[in-house]
Amino acid sequence: GGEIFVPKIPSVHLMDLARIIGPDCEHEIIGIRPGEKLHETLISEDDSRMTLELEDRFVIQPIYSYWKERQEKPNGTPCPDGFRYSSDTNTWWLTDREIDQLVSEVEADPNIPDKPSPTEPRLIVGG
Repeated sequence: GGEIFVPKIPSVHLMDLARIIGPDCEHEIIGIRPGEKLHETLISEDDSRMTLELEDRFVIQPIYSYWKERQEKPNGTPCPDGFRYSSDTNTWWLTDREIDQLVSEVEADPNIPDKPSPTEPRLIVGG
């Protein structure tokens, strides 16, 4: 109990995603805005000391055991000192074809509305 499971997932360049979603749209590079991050960190160097790597995920183990009897530990390899898992250190990146396939799946999903409901809260960026 208390573990954090971090799946191994691919990264994507936002400009590649924007180009595939709106190939005919103009894109203006305005630079990083206050509060924005260039990369997402899923496992920090500090957390890596307690992290095991498995085939399809990482498991960050709790510092303290909250249970009297320790549960069986997952089979995994301890991450090396200084390890961090983030979008800029990830070696698995989506190709244009994979991005296009994901976008097509979202567009074809009948459970995803074409436009937001007027009664649902929404986020307006840059407005």
